[in-house]
Amino acid sequence: MQITVNGEARDLPVAQTLAELVEALGLGGRRIAVERNGEIVPRSRYAATVLDDGDELLIVHAIGGG
Repeated sequence: MQITVNGEARDLPVAQTLAELVEALGLGGRRIAVERNGEIVPRSRYAATVLDDGDELLIVHAIGGG
């Protein structure tokens, strides 16, 4: 299965949830926002969102400063 994350193609060996992908990318626990195929996915839906072949994800994270 192939998806695109922030413009970069990635192969996934098996279907994953968005929560699993976020953890695999080392982004668990961070303040991030995820857009899947043009729609924002609420954090509460990460575990229930199963990624499909061809999905396009945009992941951004907040950077604090002052």
